[in-house]
Amino acid sequence: MHLYMLCGYSPYYIYILFKKYAKELTEINSSPIITGIGNFMMNKKVCLSGLNSGENLENAYNELAKRKGIKNIKDIKRIPLVIPSVDISNSKEYIFTNNVPISEDKSKENIEDSKYITNISVGKAVRASSSFPGVFCPCDFGEHKFLDGGVLDNIPVIEVKKQGVQKVIAVNFKADDINEESNVMDIAMRTIDIMGNKISEESIEQSDYLLTISTDKTGLLDVEKLDACYRYGYKETLKNMKNIKNILRT
Repeated sequence: MHLYMLCGYSPYYIYILFKKYAKELTEINSSPIITGIGNFMMNKKVCLSGLNSGENLENAYNELAKRKGIKNIKDIKRIPLVIPSVDISNSKEYIFTNNVPISEDKSKENIEDSKYITNISVGKAVRASSSFPGVFCPCDFGEHKFLDGGVLDNIPVIEVKKQGVQKVIAVNFKADDINEESNVMDIAMRTIDIMGNKISEESIEQSDYLLTISTDKTGLLDVEKLDACYRYGYKETLKNMKNIKNILRT
């Protein structure tokens, strides 16, 4: 969401866009998703029939950026941004950014070997960084095959701080509990939540404040609950507003 705010769109308009394009996910069956997650964990081919390629989303978001005169991530000038993604072909994290940290940009000649990528279109960056394993096919970009950055870094606090940010408020979503009413999809998502939270422990520790939001057992593809999730986030932020302001003042 923050990327399109930097492009010049209002938060409410972005919310409307999310509601519009998220509906495409409802056409995906849970069966190939479960199979895809299993194959991903077993290091097998994950681009399966029935999964979403993400091409429509990429094209749509490229068009939205184009309306604001923006093509690539590097064209965004307002403030620095970092978007993590993971190349499953070499198990390496890459960062889509409009501002390579000075400490990392030691040699312009070797920038192609860096983990920082600036010459990627806005739509491709969004698609690559949100290609959830087993739901979306890996996103091809040059020699890379990208999946959701959450595979290695779900809360990129450290990368944000490399941009010179003094205070970082991290947002985390509370994993749903498993009970007798849980189905196979619930268990698969819970498993991924456990792995993601473990991986994110170091980043969370380096944040200045952690805002944890409960979504009341909202599944990955429960797009009809977008309005409810919006309210969950809004109410939790208001509840923590005093603490957030105190953190920002210190």
